Amino acid sequence: MMRALVALLGFFVAGAQAQTWPAKPIHFITPFAPGGPTDIVARITGQKVQELLGQPVVVESRAGAGGNIGTAFVAKSAPDGYTVLVTSSAFAVNATLSPNAGYDPERDFIPTAVPARQPNLVFVHPSLPVKTLAELVAHAKSAKLAFASPGSGTTPHLTGEYLFNQLSKLGMPAVHFRGAGPAIAAVVGGEPTVGAGAISTPLPHVKAGRLRAIAVSSAARVQVMPDVPTFAEAGYPGIEDYTWIGVFLPAGTPVAVVQKLNDAVNQSMRAPEVREKLTGLAYDLVGGSPKEFADYVKVEIAKWGKVVREGNITAQ
Repeated sequence: MMRALVALLGFFVAGAQAQTWPAKPIHFITPFAPGGPTDIVARITGQKVQELLGQPVVVESRAGAGGNIGTAFVAKSAPDGYTVLVTSSAFAVNATLSPNAGYDPERDFIPTAVPARQPNLVFVHPSLPVKTLAELVAHAKSAKLAFASPGSGTTPHLTGEYLFNQLSKLGMPAVHFRGAGPAIAAVVGGEPTVGAGAISTPLPHVKAGRLRAIAVSSAARVQVMPDVPTFAEAGYPGIEDYTWIGVFLPAGTPVAVVQKLNDAVNQSMRAPEVREKLTGLAYDLVGGSPKEFADYVKVEIAKWGKVVREGNITAQ
């Protein structure tokens, strides 16, 4: 009897929380350095979510450990809808790569919304005497090259590992940074001269001539870079990888709060100004229900787990 009363009380409390949510600022926690694809989507989407929900949305970076520091922080936060994880597909990779990261990706989170995704790009410093993927691979066989990644376990890192090391057998080491912004800045500075990253961050540097785009990991060429071939066109079929940006809430968050946030994110993606900004940065807008996203996350965890195990890749 007592358990039933406690459960009933909990139900009413959760219902009351959902009805009044949000009643104070919402914090979007990104587990990577500012300036990368996760930060970009969090800020553009967050601004519109703020308008729709009538409360400030504060974007905070808690970078480190390939995204695990910020992710663990949210996992331990109160499940009240005010601390939200906005992360990348590294969330799915880390399920296998970092099994002892201080959280369980399937038990501790509710997949809530997936605003957008974009393919990964291989790019080089203009001083490198290569213009195609074949030329880059050939040059790397005689030169000591390394490639910059936005962090161990991010999908750009694994795209580079698969291309350069599992397929091409180059033994090219990855140099990991605390996010896409620092990784791109390093390649612009020429140390290292090769990089892999989601398109949005290197795009302005490619347009300005500070970087040279080599190939994209999408099924078709991207609209903002029509002259850049896909991996398949460049002679590497079977590589189709995306960096997706997902919104997660801590497990135990009331269902009505989850749905309200999902609705707000989906509405934001339909806003013309948001669509214009994100498509201009080579994002595909996704959207969908929490269940659809949860199903997708399970598929992604299985996919990237296979890549991590077969490549014998370890967290760094």
